[in-house]
Amino acid sequence: MIAENLHSITRKLPSGVTLVAVSKFHPVSALQEAYDAGQRDFGENRPQELAAKVPLLPADIRWHFIGHLQTNKLKMVLPYVSLVQSVDSLHLLEAIRAWAVSNNRLIDILLELHLGAEETKHGFTEDEIISICHSERSEESMIRIRGLMGMATNTEDVRVIEEDFIRIEKLFKRIQAMGLRDFDQLSIGMSGDWPLAVKHGATMVRIGTDIFGPREY
Repeated sequence: MIAENLHSITRKLPSGVTLVAVSKFHPVSALQEAYDAGQRDFGENRPQELAAKVPLLPADIRWHFIGHLQTNKLKMVLPYVSLVQSVDSLHLLEAIRAWAVSNNRLIDILLELHLGAEETKHGFTEDEIISICHSERSEESMIRIRGLMGMATNTEDVRVIEEDFIRIEKLFKRIQAMGLRDFDQLSIGMSGDWPLAVKHGATMVRIGTDIFGPREY
């Protein structure tokens, strides 16, 4: 079933859009099944779960961290991931930078825009992201800002979701126009809304339920 779900989604995705299989809360056996079906990008949001899964699965998996990351958990995440999608504060950004310098490793990140209406969501404001991207243009850094990540408002109202995607797409294009090097990734869209996200420029979609089914808690 997992393989069938994957193939159904990948057939619909335009070329150039990366499917990140959101594997949080799912067992290693489910991830292995997805891997055997050709999936290579997986998203986790708990440091302990990520660190436990990595040694049990093939080494060529590209791990994405997609959840709120506490600075005291960096060593459980940064050695393993190809992309931290959820950098949501200056404190976290600077902690990742310090770890990267200390470990002599370039870390690719996305800046998370506080996109949805919920106050509980993490992320930067648009002005904060613009300021960070301006400062990164000339600064020698072991961090590479690859783009933006956002989560639309949790609602059944398609108009509200589309407004969220339009907003982050505009910000993404504005920053690209600044000439920030390697700024080419827009991670929006999940199981319920990914076709709409693709319409508005998503280069990555994060899909869990439509691949693996309901989560195991």
